[in-house]
Amino acid sequence: MKGFPLMMADEGACLRIIALNGGKGLTTRLTELGLNVGSEVRVVQRQGGGLLVARGESRIALGGGMAAKILVAPLA
Repeated sequence: MKGFPLMMADEGACLRIIALNGGKGLTTRLTELGLNVGSEVRVVQRQGGGLLVARGESRIALGGGMAAKILVAPLA
């Protein structure tokens, strides 16, 4: 499956996380937030370099650096 960084996603896009390319600390932090491989997310808002994503009823703000390390694929 071909993926791209979350920071490249358009506002309103529904995506599935396919890989976390950060170190152990970043991967642990994202997993604690509920952003693990296989999760479905929606880009709610893009502002500057950051993103606001929704996972279920939760909203999570991510900086550009963090979003660049999350690989996603569109939901089919």
